[in-house]
Amino acid sequence: MKVLMQRVSQARVEVEGQIVGNIDRGLLLLIGIEAHDDEALVARMAQRVVGYRVFADEAGKMNLDVRDVGGELLAVSQFTLAADTRKGRRPGFSGAAEPGKGRELYEYCVQCLQAQGVGVKTGIFAADMQVALVNDGPVTFLLEL
Repeated sequence: MKVLMQRVSQARVEVEGQIVGNIDRGLLLLIGIEAHDDEALVARMAQRVVGYRVFADEAGKMNLDVRDVGGELLAVSQFTLAADTRKGRRPGFSGAAEPGKGRELYEYCVQCLQAQGVGVKTGIFAADMQVALVNDGPVTFLLEL
């Protein structure tokens, strides 16, 4: 599982010209589910994401997590994160979870995030989405388990 996490001052996702998810201060999460992932790993990643300290405290150090700052999450499925790009000029997707498993684990991830008391907005799994964001910092981390 890979999560590309970006600290944002605002972010939104649109499908067919309609905004389906929109947040102000918080984290945009691009979530890639891989073939070997399971519920236990997804639950661990959700805990890691919510507790990851990427917001500045009064001293300007990254010591606060999304809950500490009253932020929200925008969770967007992103199977291309599972791509193998090590050779050639075209990505390979054999490491990505098949769509049924990917949807199941993505939805489980959203549930795990919500269970931690954070507001979570989402995109639509497997839809053609347009994602807009203002990356605050910029601050971007690739989390892997």
